Amino acid sequence: MTVITRFALIGLIALLTACAGRAPAPAPAVKPQVHAPIGYQYGGAEDVLFRALGLVGTPYRYGGNTPAGGFDCSGLIGYVYRDAAGISLPRSTRELIRMRAPVVSRDRLQSGDLLFFATSGGSQVSHAGIYVGDGRFVHAPSSGGTVRLDSLSNSYWQRTYLNAKRVFTPELASNP
Repeated sequence: MTVITRFALIGLIALLTACAGRAPAPAPAVKPQVHAPIGYQYGGAEDVLFRALGLVGTPYRYGGNTPAGGFDCSGLIGYVYRDAAGISLPRSTRELIRMRAPVVSRDRLQSGDLLFFATSGGSQVSHAGIYVGDGRFVHAPSSGGTVRLDSLSNSYWQRTYLNAKRVFTPELASNP
C-alpha cells in the first residue's frame, strides 16, 4: 500500500469516526486470563484491596502506571484492577467516572469501590482512589508524594468528594 493510499485511508477513517457521534461510556471489561500462571484464579474485591494496600509507599509519578515507574491516581487504579482481578478499566479519571458502573452512595461503600474527587475546585473530577473499608481509601495523591492510605472523614476529602462507582457487580462476578 502506498503512502498516499495510507494517508487517504486514515483520513477517511478519521472523518467517518468524527461523524459517528459520541460513543457510550465503556463498561469495565474482564480480560481473558492469558497472562496468569496455570491454575491461577483472578480474585475479586478482596484481592484488589490487598493489592492496593501492598502498593502503599510507591512513588507518585504523573502518567505512571507500574510499581517500578510509580503511579498517578488512575494509573494506580488501572494497575490494581488488571493485576488483582484481570479487569481492564479506562485510563483517565474522566473516563473512569463516565464508565457504565453503578453509582454507590457513601453509606453503602464496599471494598474495591472507586472514589472520585474534584480536587481542582468546581465539580469536575480530577482525582480518584480505591475504597478499602472502614472509611479509608488508597490513592496516589500528588507529585513528590507516595501511594498512601487516607480517611474519607478528613475534611479535605469530604469537601472534594463527588461520588463512587462499584466495579464488582453481580453481572461482572458471573463472567468467567
